[in-house]
Amino acid sequence: MKITQIAGFLGCGKTTLLLKLSKQLADDGERKVALVVNEIGEIPVDGKVMEESGMQVKDIGGGCICCEVASTFAKTIYRLYKDFKPDHVLVEPTGVAVPHQVKLAARMGGRDAKISIGPAIVLFDATRPAELLDMDMLGQLVTTQIKDADVIAISKVDAVDDTAVSESAEKVRDYNAKANIFNLSSFTGIGLDQLADTILAWEA
Repeated sequence: MKITQIAGFLGCGKTTLLLKLSKQLADDGERKVALVVNEIGEIPVDGKVMEESGMQVKDIGGGCICCEVASTFAKTIYRLYKDFKPDHVLVEPTGVAVPHQVKLAARMGGRDAKISIGPAIVLFDATRPAELLDMDMLGQLVTTQIKDADVIAISKVDAVDDTAVSESAEKVRDYNAKANIFNLSSFTGIGLDQLADTILAWEA
């Protein structure tokens, strides 16, 4: 059971990507895919959206995977392994989660289950790079997410021109020289094949 997280700050397109990517990985029933959605707040809107799309969703409310609900997340991973035995689990942390800590929480669940850790995929919104990297606002959190990424997806590339896409890629490369960087549009399908292939081939 391979656990892959789709991280990134609020509004970067994680939920839309999860819906598209889960169907891509499922490959018309060839693989079993489960989704774990972590929300801060009382109303798990994203989980409801996913269930309406026919996905099996285990929602974790009440905090961030990397802190308050780490033990709950570990139990969820084990329960999925025991009861559903998916080939892949896609995890959508909150927009303020740190990928490295989410991986640690996933490994807690792996103590009693046979799991492997897939790539930490971090979305970076090409429509608002200046806002995301503003050190007086979100910059410290966003750059930490970028530094922790194994794969960085420059999202919403359909909404900006090629120059803006290239500039976003250059900015994130300044913080992470090793990650694979893909262009992504969940709306048009750009990058979906690359991300799915990367997850399938990934060996930690």
